[in-house]
Parts: sequence; C-alpha cells; structure tokens
Amino acid sequence: MVSLQKHGAAFLCGVAACVLSSAGQAALPYPSAETPKAVDRGLLREQAGERSITVTVALKLHDAAGAETLLQRINTAGDPQYHRFLTPEQFQARFAPTRAEVEKVSAGLRAYGLTVERATTTTLHVSGTPDRIERAFSVTLHTFDVPAHGASPSYSFRAPLQRPSAPEAAGGLVAAVVGLDTQPRFKPRSVRASATQRAAAQKKPSTLPDPFGFLTVADFAQQYDVGPLYAKGVTGKGRTIGIVTLANFTPSDVFTYWSSIGLSVDPNRLTIVNIDGGPGAPSDASGSLETTLDVEQSGGIAPGAKMIVYLAPNTNQAFVDAFATAIDSNQADSISVSWGEWEFFDNLENGAVTDPYSGRTVSSLQALHELFIQAAIQGQSMFCAAGDAGAYDIYGEVDPSQFSTFLSVDYPASDPIITTGGGTTLPGEQDYSVPGQSQPLVINVPTEQVWGWDYLIPLCAALGLDPVSCGIFPGGGGGGVSVEFPTPLYQFALSGVQRSQPGQAFVDETTSPPTTIFALPARFAGRNVPDISFNADPQTGYLVDYTSDSSGFAPEPFWGGTSFVGPQLNGVTALLDQDTRHRQGLLNFPLYLLGHFGQSYQGHNAPLRYVTQGDNWFYTGRKGYSPAAGLGIMDVANFAKAIGGH
Repeated sequence: MVSLQKHGAAFLCGVAACVLSSAGQAALPYPSAETPKAVDRGLLREQAGERSITVTVALKLHDAAGAETLLQRINTAGDPQYHRFLTPEQFQARFAPTRAEVEKVSAGLRAYGLTVERATTTTLHVSGTPDRIERAFSVTLHTFDVPAHGASPSYSFRAPLQRPSAPEAAGGLVAAVVGLDTQPRFKPRSVRASATQRAAAQKKPSTLPDPFGFLTVADFAQQYDVGPLYAKGVTGKGRTIGIVTLANFTPSDVFTYWSSIGLSVDPNRLTIVNIDGGPGAPSDASGSLETTLDVEQSGGIAPGAKMIVYLAPNTNQAFVDAFATAIDSNQADSISVSWGEWEFFDNLENGAVTDPYSGRTVSSLQALHELFIQAAIQGQSMFCAAGDAGAYDIYGEVDPSQFSTFLSVDYPASDPIITTGGGTTLPGEQDYSVPGQSQPLVINVPTEQVWGWDYLIPLCAALGLDPVSCGIFPGGGGGGVSVEFPTPLYQFALSGVQRSQPGQAFVDETTSPPTTIFALPARFAGRNVPDISFNADPQTGYLVDYTSDSSGFAPEPFWGGTSFVGPQLNGVTALLDQDTRHRQGLLNFPLYLLGHFGQSYQGHNAPLRYVTQGDNWFYTGRKGYSPAAGLGIMDVANFAKAIGGH
C-alpha cells in the first residue's frame, strides 16, 4: 500500500490540532450566482517566479472493464463473488496501473523537470515551477482575482487559457489532470427558507415531537422507522462514517447538537484528515454550515459510530484528492459528500484534458468514476446530494432571470456508482402570515410529496410576487437524466426511468439576439437521479447548531436541502452495517432490486414507500420510480430486514 503520510496526500491529527493548523489559512468562498466576474492579472509565471505548484495526475485503471464486471458480481445475490469485497491491496494488484505504467507516466513528466510522487493507488502528485508545468501540459496559466462581494472576501486563483493536453509520453494512461485550475467550483447542497417563508406560524406536525423547521435526527428516526434498530442496540458501533467536505467546521458545535438531543457519544469519535493543506478556518462564506450539518446528521443517526472528516479546499484537485485518500485508506465503511456542481461543467472550456495518444478528452469525472468503482469493490457505500434546484440544477449557480430554463442534473449525483439522495416535503398544515390579511394563509400538504417549492405559489401570489422574485424557483429536490453517464444496469427495464428531453439549450437571454452557448444531447439514455429520498424541504426542515464567524453560536432553524439526505443515508448505512455484520457496498443494487417488484411497497413490512404527489418543477411523483423522488422513501427498519434476508 502507498503511505499517505509519506507522500503528503493527507495527514491525520486530533480535532484541536487540526482546527489550529488551518486557522491562519483563508477559506475559499463557494461559488454562487452573485460571484463577480474574475479579473485576469496576467501570466502566473511572471507573478509567481520560481515558486513550485502541484497538480494531481489521475491514472486510468489497468482493467476498468474487468473492475466494472467484478463490481456487478460482488453486488449480485447468488453470485459466488457476492459481497466478497476486496482489500485495497487486492484491488491494487488486480486493477491499478502497473508499476511499469506508473513509471512510464512519471518518466515522461520528469523529462520536463517536474517532481513526481505516487500519492494513492491511482493518483500522482506532480510539482514544478509554473513554466515547467505549462510546458508539460501545453497550457498558459494566468492568475485571476475575484473581488469581495457581500460577506465573501476577495480571493485569487489560477487557471489555463486553453484546454490542456497530457504529455505524449503518458501513452493514453491519464484519466485526468486536476490542479491547473484552482477556482472554487463546488457548492453546498443546503438551503434555508427565506425570511418571508420563515415568518410562517407553522403548526407542529402531529406525528413528530418537534415543529417544522426545528426537526432533529430524533424526528428523522421517528419519521423513517429507525426506532426498531435502536431498540435492539444497533447504533453504528464498530463502524466508521466518512465525510468528504470542502469547508472547515467547529467541532464543539456537533457535540453540542448531539448532547442537546440526549445522545451519549464517544468524545474521541472524530478524526480529522486535512487534504492538500486543508480548507482554511471555518467561515460562513466557505460553507462551514454544510460540514457542520453533515457531521451532526450522520453522527446523530449512528451515535455509536466513529467518524473521519476529510477536510479539503474547494478546488477540483482537492475534491479528487479527498476521495482518493478516503477510498485508498479504506478506513470508512461509508462515505458521503454534500457538495456538487452541474455535471456538464467539465465539458466547458478548460474543463477537460486532451489525450494526444487517443485523441479523446478525459476529465475529473472519469477519474472520480474509477475511484468510486474502487470504493464499491472494497464494499464502501457512497452517498451524495441530488441538488436543490429541482430539475434545473445549473440555476443553483446562475441567475435564472438571465438565462434560458433547461433541464440539468448535479454531479457527483449523476455518477452511477454512488447513491443519490433526493428530497421530499413532509405532510402537514403550513400557516403563513400575510401583510394586510387578518387570517393566515393555510397551505396543506396532505401526504409526503416530492419537494418542489411550486406548492408555495399561492403564498407568493398573496405577496404579489412571481416565483423567481419570491425566491421559490427553482427550489426543490434535484432530479432528472444525466447526459454524461449512460443508464446503469440496475435501472434497465425499470418503469419510470426516462431519457433526456429534447430542446434543452443554454441560452444567454441578456444579449440581442439571445446567444445559444450550447445545446445538450436529446433523448440520451442516461443515468436517472435521484435513487431514494427523505425530507429535504426547509419549510418542513431541520435545526442546525452552528457557530457563524460573523454572529457566533446559535441553533439555526429552517435548514434543508438534499445535503441532509446524503449524510442521513450515511448514518443509516452505519446502522445497516452493524445490523448485518458486514459492509453493504453500493446500496443501489439492493434498492433497485426491491424497486423492480411492486410488493416491496406493499404491506406492513414494506421497505419502500411510494411518493406519488408533488414535483420538482418538471418531473412528478408516481407509483414506482421517477426522476423526482427516485424509488420513493425508505422505511429503515423494514429495509434492514429485507437486506438481512438478501
């Protein structure tokens, strides 16, 4: 095995030491529609002198097709390979790039005067001065400044002005080159109800102990039938939860949260792993609340589990490095991430790398996909958020009033080797105070439905606002059809799985005439998302104990987003692992096996429940699968029984 410490991919430390170690480093703000346009300051090599920079070169698996086949067999009940997960050493011996292949790529890079170190099974860290990096990858690197905006500080990043190429000597072995562009790319998939929406005097749901907006993991456990597992002593003991995240957090927040709801946890349960120097000090602008809720939710659902939090800067390189570290170390039984971006961004200018050997382009999507394959073969369960912009994922990053409305999905949610969590709204009455009206506006949600804020249109109309100015469009659980990844085998022949819609184009409507930036593939047989859903609507949402760098500590209500669903699935899986006495691997296989049979939704012991009502602004709920709520919602105790009997 590769030593992570020796090669500098990460370092382990205690909680206090890690917080202190990154306190002096500025955190990168996450991107939003309000982020100003970057200012080009010119050539990096003229500003950086001889300062060394480091990029990550991800190598292709030696036998990717064979790895995919083994993944299928490992997850097929009745197959001789079923749940015979490999160790990292076994995976490396069978599928990793060979020593000869690694040396071939390394020698080709050293020829440019670069230093090469093997960081993990499939990644190399390549260091050198900017001019040598430019020559090796056929790019010109510039420095860009982003001005301060709102509560976000100014920052700088580097980026190439053209699409890079892998060196000829790499011989088609490179899956991705990340780190040439250090612009923050990923956004947390959490959202808070607006002040107008929070003004509601909402009634307490009849079936839960806490009111809407103030729910905790205890409410989650009651809503989704976790109690029977707790009753027999299943708490995640002996299991380890992994969190990959791009912002730091205040550890005392999570312990305060667990304590406030009566959970007894090991005070030494947290281990911090800083990736690529760590993400800097906790801050609102960098998304620290996201990391906080990830740890609170997953660790609260499985209070007996150990936890490893992989803290990385918000760059594409650190995103790859974090997953490579978490998967190669194989310490976490399950891993979740709640950050994402629109999946097609990697196809834009500078988003991919040309391989001169094959003439094809490669990108971080391919590198991460092969890392996810390794995780699944090792039995590590992977979870992520579907996004919070309904069927229009890109509008989490751009102003919907300036561009055309087109269907899009989030990444890494669209990768087929990860379980993607979608969002619902809990049933109950929501009462809203409207200025000038003596009686509250009552919105009744009769049953748990797909989270799409279009059900709040009556509130916006009463306020004299359209959905965009009201802030409800396109809020909702992410869902739709990938145009990057084909339909996976587990979704074949499943009623409700769709192809991509025709006529989807990204158009800048601020120009005259409007400018079509690009069109998306029509009728593509792509991976459908999400896979399974839980409550994610901030209107029926959660409380987060959080220390803001501007206002200090406070319990913050009315948070939601599919960012809650990923870590909730992570915590649930720690319970499943303990209950079955083994790892689950890719949870999509048992989920879709159940989803193919109607009886999985019927009777007192049904592991799945239909979500037939609501929509995410385009796709609607239905009996069975839909690109709105996936397979529906999970009854945790019944699902545990179902997979316990294979």
